[in-house]
Amino acid sequence: MSVIHVARKPLIHINDSTSQRMWLVSFMAMLVIIQSALTDNYASFIVALVALFSAVFMELAINGARGTFTLRDGSAVTTALILALLMPNGVNPVIVALGTIFAIGIVKHAYGGLGTNWLNPALGGWLFVNASWPKSFDKALDGSVLHQVYQAVSRGVIDPSGSPLAILKIAGHKVSSQDSLLTSLLNHSIFSPINAELPSGYFDFFSLSGPAMIADRGIIMLLIGTIIITAVRINRPLIPAVYIFVYLFLVRLFGAIPFGGTLGNGDMLFGLLNGGTLLTAFILATDPGSGTKSYKAGLITAALAALFGFLFRYFGGTPFGSLYGILLTNTLIPTIRSLEISLLYTNRRTL
Repeated sequence: MSVIHVARKPLIHINDSTSQRMWLVSFMAMLVIIQSALTDNYASFIVALVALFSAVFMELAINGARGTFTLRDGSAVTTALILALLMPNGVNPVIVALGTIFAIGIVKHAYGGLGTNWLNPALGGWLFVNASWPKSFDKALDGSVLHQVYQAVSRGVIDPSGSPLAILKIAGHKVSSQDSLLTSLLNHSIFSPINAELPSGYFDFFSLSGPAMIADRGIIMLLIGTIIITAVRINRPLIPAVYIFVYLFLVRLFGAIPFGGTLGNGDMLFGLLNGGTLLTAFILATDPGSGTKSYKAGLITAALAALFGFLFRYFGGTPFGSLYGILLTNTLIPTIRSLEISLLYTNRRTL
């Protein structure tokens, strides 16, 4: 017989406290922002600082009106930093401030505060910015690797092998000398003996210097952060694992088709290392506040989010399909939670 375990919202099936999770995620986000800031004259720092000040201001204003103090739990800081990771590094700071205020004031607190919102606040802030100022958002990403690929495809540029990297080269994108050197070393030492070859261009994703989402510009620190998060088990590790497995399986099977390729030839590394895929898998898909009650339903939801994210990105024409996939999944959470109660818990009471 299943039993409901009542815990302090929103950490229903996580052992660590809310504040522990929030501050650790904030630390991980800062590592990513630091890596990004080192190659953009600290523009990423400006985005993060504006988001932080706006979040703290809005949180304190709402606390003052309600006679409470919730800043200590770290949720406002985490929301600000995750939203900063979702922003282009060259976006107008005013837009960042407005997006953060919307995330804290509307998405988080309009529904009653931490744990009562059905949508991840940072993701809600990102959607608000993207929908309200689409031209400014796109302009901040102009010249980014993802925009170059999708713009080339929209002009009819395709590659028979279905390789996004090949399309980038056709569009005039140049790989760095460091990338060429590292790729050559790997090909001569590892791949040549097994009659394989690694295309050039992948190593540049680990140190992007041009416009991009901040999360994509700090991919090395993001990878380190995901290892830390998994090691300390503040998230259920199978949820990001299921998300990545389903997403990459679909990319491998169908991901080459939009770029002119054939079935079973999709570029999994390209799909993983940009577009916010890793951030989605390890942070957004595992958010307990906007997630399911049970672990089983969480795994199913992760698979759904991966499916939606793949469809949006590869057949919906948006580079950030992973984010839209989570947004769509979040809208289903209230229904999924109701089904969980009726199907998984036989001994229950109204909370």
